[in-house]
Amino acid sequence: MLGGLSNKLRDAMDRLTGKGSIDKAAIDDLTRDIQRALLSADVDVQLVLELTEKIKKRSSGEMPPGLTRKEHIVKVVYEELTEIMGKTKSQVELKPKKVLLAGLYGSGKTSTAAKLARFYQKKGLKPFLICCDTVRPAAYEQLQQLAKRIDVPFYGEKGEKDPTRVLKNALKQTHGDVIIVDSSGRNALDSDLIDEIKGINKVLNADERILVIPSDIGQAAKEQAAAFHAALGISDVIVTKLDATAKGGGALTACNLTGSHVRFIGVGETPEDLQQYDPEKFVARLIGFADLETLLEKARSVVDERSVKQMIKGDFTMDDFLMQLESINKMGSMSQILDMAGLGKAVAKKGNVGEQEEKMKRWKYAIQSMTREEKTDPDVINSSRVRRIAAGSGLKESEVRELLANYSKIKKMMKQFSPGKMKRGGFGALFKQFGM
Repeated sequence: MLGGLSNKLRDAMDRLTGKGSIDKAAIDDLTRDIQRALLSADVDVQLVLELTEKIKKRSSGEMPPGLTRKEHIVKVVYEELTEIMGKTKSQVELKPKKVLLAGLYGSGKTSTAAKLARFYQKKGLKPFLICCDTVRPAAYEQLQQLAKRIDVPFYGEKGEKDPTRVLKNALKQTHGDVIIVDSSGRNALDSDLIDEIKGINKVLNADERILVIPSDIGQAAKEQAAAFHAALGISDVIVTKLDATAKGGGALTACNLTGSHVRFIGVGETPEDLQQYDPEKFVARLIGFADLETLLEKARSVVDERSVKQMIKGDFTMDDFLMQLESINKMGSMSQILDMAGLGKAVAKKGNVGEQEEKMKRWKYAIQSMTREEKTDPDVINSSRVRRIAAGSGLKESEVRELLANYSKIKKMMKQFSPGKMKRGGFGALFKQFGM
């Protein structure tokens, strides 16, 4: 998330903590670095100046007991950044509800509808997606395909121009706990869009009216959020595309300035890439602290428990190993996973994360080229079999050997974990072994 802003903030903190002593000049350098980082992320100039003045004042003041000067300053930076990013975690009620999504063209509203459905689906509720975007030609097909991908009921009427008629027909046959309605967008919030969304809401009587804003508009999010709220009484905001722009900091702080409550953030392109917004966790990850709670939650949602038990016993097969690799892919990109573990910057310095991620994807072809005997007992794979597997999968022999070596390492490592440990601690037990 916000790679450019995150890297600049982490570099600023690294320069501070690397100094032998902390004096006024060191604090001035830190606040100057933070100013540059935030301004490059399109955060409001006045807000940046107020923030850095607070950091200077608090950093030079009296220290709480038990903290060094460096620790105190890191804590101050964390708290002040959290303040401008929204202060408190968004609250999401897990109960039956009707949700109306609104937004302009290019906001990612339709894909967000599917992500939101997937979020509630993982929480045990039954979502129902309704396409009331009767303006954008591909909206019906896009939402229909996304609904099928996550196995969620969908309703729409291709060719129908009246969104309220579509909604009335949809409500007659809904069978879900969380009804999510995707409405039409426009290039601007004009009277036609306001009247259309008001008409939809009159039929739906939505419990939540959520504005979807793309983070690439930066400070302009302030004006957009205020206008939608005045016209439609928006209850919450979802900020999308935080993985793809440097302006996300500006969008988040702008929403906070208007009093708009950011409930979710979009951090990728798949239905899994929607996170409940928590400013404390968000800022912690920006400056390089681990977010293991989110990482473990993602792991629990995708990992196959049967093959985990096989791995613990030490008798798991190559098919089980492949299943775990695919589970890791479902959790997100390797850089996202490392970032949540607080290791993103450190690992990135050691090598190309993208190359390693691509290599793991290619291992799948090698496993698929193995015989049943080889998958069950990889120890039987000798040099001639390596050559055959490499030829059949299009990989180099060295890549096949690397796969076998990693499989053996994981098998050996997993023998160290007793069933009791994994049952009590789940993936927490595994991460603790690595000091994470």
